[in-house]
Amino acid sequence: MTQPITQIGSSVDALTRELEIIANNVANANTTGFKRLSNAFSKVLDSQEGETETFTPGTIDFKSGLDFSQGNMVQTGRSMDFALSGSGFFVVETQNGPLYTRNGVFSTNQNGQIVDEMGRAVEGESGPITLPSGGSVSDIQVSSGGQITAGGAAIGKFKVVDFKDKDRSKLVSTGNNCFAMSNKDIQPTPATDVVVKQGFQESSNVKIVDEMVGMVMVTRLYEANMRCVSAQKDNASTLTSVAMG
Repeated sequence: MTQPITQIGSSVDALTRELEIIANNVANANTTGFKRLSNAFSKVLDSQEGETETFTPGTIDFKSGLDFSQGNMVQTGRSMDFALSGSGFFVVETQNGPLYTRNGVFSTNQNGQIVDEMGRAVEGESGPITLPSGGSVSDIQVSSGGQITAGGAAIGKFKVVDFKDKDRSKLVSTGNNCFAMSNKDIQPTPATDVVVKQGFQESSNVKIVDEMVGMVMVTRLYEANMRCVSAQKDNASTLTSVAMG
């Protein structure tokens, strides 16, 4: 059945966006705590693996979404590297409200506060976490539950939160591996199924091989759509020639 040009055009736009998403995922394959962006079309690709030639151009339903699946744990031995094993997020305070991240590469600022790579305060359960005067980051010890001690003295506990499955899907990326609530109806709760691992980083959850396979399949589908456009143009030219005598 011939697909309308406008429908094929919509599919081509979706395929172009898919290529952009794949390219961004690949570019962040080595970014700590990065969560890949997938979409409904990616699921279509998975279900049609090996059956690309049977795809009907002009039928793509495009809807993107963040994939929050766990990345691999990479041991660094650095006392200010933290990874979350399980479902949850560190909380970073900003002028525009809290942000949520899986990137636990932290340091301390001139005031002794624990901060993220952008210099923003990392939240503890009682507010920003501050090292004692004269303390060193090498003295910091963090338990699997997120309790923080320095030189044997308790100084706070990481605020680690989580969202219900339906709410997690509504988080939006704000850049720098941080996420924000898309509306005020979404509320985080204390994470219960998570372990804080000191001296580790969580790697990106991008799988290069999967992304490359997706890129090949998208390219083939793009070409299939363009062949349909070309065929319809040829048909239109033939009909015009017949009509003109």
